[in-house]
Amino acid sequence: MLFHVTSVLNRESILEHGLDWTRMALASGIAGSRRPEVEGVFLCCGEWEVDWFIKLNNTGGPVDVWAVEGVDEAELIETPNGHSYLPMKIASTQLALVRKDVPVTGWAAQ
Repeated sequence: MLFHVTSVLNRESILEHGLDWTRMALASGIAGSRRPEVEGVFLCCGEWEVDWFIKLNNTGGPVDVWAVEGVDEAELIETPNGHSYLPMKIASTQLALVRKDVPVTGWAAQ
């Protein structure tokens, strides 16, 4: 199963438009970036990576975790930092909100 971690401020946009890096405006990226780091959508390949991104959370507030269906892991591209992204948009019909309003914890809370 693949997942995406993002600010709760993006929830309404994701429900309407899916995951689309060109719409990044309401909240910073999970690592605190103000614009897309890649032309694509970062995805987590397991629960351990979801937990890592939750701890990294530099959005300034709580996050949501979305399950992503219908994406072949072979389509993912790995960044030099070892994170995976899909170089295309993901429709809202492929998403399910599996954890919402996860509070700031870990490194970001310090």
